[in-house]
Amino acid sequence: MEQTRVYRPSHELDVRLTLGQLQRGNSDPTYRVADDGAVWRSARTPDGPCALRITARPALGEVTAQAWGPGAEWQLDRLPRLLGEDDDPDAFPSHHHQLVHDGFRQRPGLRMPRSGLVLAALIPSILEQKVTTIEARRAFKMLVTWYGEPAPGPAPAGLRVIPDAATWARIPTWDWHRAGVDHKRSRTIMEALRVAPALERTAELPNPEASRILKLVPGIGVWTTAETMQRSHGDADAVSVGDLHLCKQVCHALTGTPGDDARMLELLEPYRGHRHRAALLIRRSGSRVPRRAPRFAPRDYSRI
Repeated sequence: MEQTRVYRPSHELDVRLTLGQLQRGNSDPTYRVADDGAVWRSARTPDGPCALRITARPALGEVTAQAWGPGAEWQLDRLPRLLGEDDDPDAFPSHHHQLVHDGFRQRPGLRMPRSGLVLAALIPSILEQKVTTIEARRAFKMLVTWYGEPAPGPAPAGLRVIPDAATWARIPTWDWHRAGVDHKRSRTIMEALRVAPALERTAELPNPEASRILKLVPGIGVWTTAETMQRSHGDADAVSVGDLHLCKQVCHALTGTPGDDARMLELLEPYRGHRHRAALLIRRSGSRVPRRAPRFAPRDYSRI
């Protein structure tokens, strides 16, 4: 049965720019953008699977959301959070660098989304550890296609709901291998699944405490925690330290010279509280580090 909610944000909101931060590439089987611009997103809520269709109506200053499935009510109750209502970009000190300031002014509707679903943000982040984006997104698509379920309601063909914790835990070794996921990453996912209920409860904790708990799981470090917190908690300060490209891109954009993580953190310090927002705006600015080395070739674990 369809459920509907109309949300009227008190601030400017770009739905696609905001929710797009939750998408894991164009092949993400849990996310679609319809021809009419509506955003479709599936979710595995505590109440069960859900399909969500969000349509922005800027002329009316409102967003219409339709939801189907057992998790529909849970998802609609949290729609404002999902669309960044808890975010506070007005506190962002954008003036420290012109490139960041310009990016901030050009994207007034960009908010930090808060899904409230920790495992759904964590597992794709683990899959992205130490591999190319192509490898990670291919693995995520394959595993969700094989072990997820069709999204409820009149969802687009191919939209699937991420598996629940019990299903992830039952994936056999050969299917991890077939999806190109090495033993280290699959083992880290298994470690997270063992404490899945505790991790999900961090969705309601303050960001520093939630971050601390995530890093207690073997195999989950600063980078994976930040990538998760950005999506599950809408953490505008969670910097992806350890990213092979981010530190170089941020340093080059702000100083003209690539740098390491330490230098990136030094440059982002004036934006504390919003360091992820600053890094995201830099990423979206189009500023690129000149390439001096060949691209890292994806590995095919299924043939090893």
